[in-house]
Amino acid sequence: MLGRILHNGKLDQVLTMKKLLIVDDSKVSRMVIRAHVKAVQPDWEFVEAATGEDALKIVDEAKPDFCTMDINMPGMLGTDAAEQILQKHPHMRIAIFSANVQDTMQSRANSIGSIFVAKPVTEKSIAIVLNYFASAA
Repeated sequence: MLGRILHNGKLDQVLTMKKLLIVDDSKVSRMVIRAHVKAVQPDWEFVEAATGEDALKIVDEAKPDFCTMDINMPGMLGTDAAEQILQKHPHMRIAIFSANVQDTMQSRANSIGSIFVAKPVTEKSIAIVLNYFASAA
């Protein structure tokens, strides 16, 4: 379903019955993202991965609608995993969350077709991501 537009700090309409893949090597970061999204989207399903390699496997099995991705993780960089996911699933929306706010990282995220959102994860950053996800519908 279509969700849209931030109004007075709240999403007017919400995306319902969607699945979000949360990829981050930090369990705490995954929990924070899940909690913030669940507060706005209580009907969503969540799947998690701690590495880019795991994310590539989970995408094919779980078929998520959206993905949040950390950059710096053991093994594959999140931007590389996101690029591979988007090559196979070009309509998926991926938001790159990272504390690494260097211009090169932001440019890389944008060049592969995702958005870059700086950590720490907050209600405001989750609202940006959910609006980005909603614009896909």
